[in-house]
Amino acid sequence: MSTTAVRADCAADPAGTLTFDLTGPVAAAPASTLLLRRRGAAGAKPGGTVRIPLGDFGPGRLRAVLPASTRLAEGRWDAYVEEQGAEGTRALEPGLRDLRALVDRSPDTGALGVSARVPYPTVDGRLALRCWVRAPHAEAGAVLAGPDGMTVEGVLYGATAGEGAAVEARLPGDPARTHTVPLIPAVGSAGSFTFTLPYPPPAAGPVPEAQLWQLWLVPAAGAKGVRISRILDDVWSRHTSFVYPGFPAAPGVLATPCYTADNDFCLRLEPAPAGR
Repeated sequence: MSTTAVRADCAADPAGTLTFDLTGPVAAAPASTLLLRRRGAAGAKPGGTVRIPLGDFGPGRLRAVLPASTRLAEGRWDAYVEEQGAEGTRALEPGLRDLRALVDRSPDTGALGVSARVPYPTVDGRLALRCWVRAPHAEAGAVLAGPDGMTVEGVLYGATAGEGAAVEARLPGDPARTHTVPLIPAVGSAGSFTFTLPYPPPAAGPVPEAQLWQLWLVPAAGAKGVRISRILDDVWSRHTSFVYPGFPAAPGVLATPCYTADNDFCLRLEPAPAGR
């Protein structure tokens, strides 16, 4: 692959369509395409690459449009420019990213699910997309972290909360470590919900090291759980940008709401530092 990078400015519209404007040493259209390749081994499988035609857009600029309707599997997709007759591909260097239209998206709660794509710069300076496909989906909203527990608001897409709806805090790898609280329908838009998770019950068991408790919304008694995440905005990774206070949950145990690098919402339990 050539080491010569091409700059790509990105813009999003409210529906989730992404526009890429390329500048740099690129062959004139139609000899070039924008190539999206799913990261890892999945990129070599069917559906692991997507090619988007590049069209002229002013002197020295080419444009590619990724419609919101284009199917991209959940994961991380690296972006390249592919020129006809050239060997290999060239990396895209991230330019300006106008993603204001993605902030506080509100899809139709009656849809079967939601999808989201957010362009972002990788740690090695390349352009990539973080894509989510969730059906159904529980979108986390406001989080109020207090000394006794956390209260969370959200919206459920692609399912309806019914009798016995609940939220489960699950410790991966230990099915016996599950704590359940009721889901409360909230006043507002369709699908709105809230729940309060106290810290002491999950912390009642041993916490010898950091534990990441996953939060699942169960729409009705006996139904399959829906992972609670936050994906309907312009943040591709929330685990370092959304930081909540931690509180004592049990003697020697600290509880902190948090997000993973994939924007899934969790409760982190860990041994409290000395003096807390």
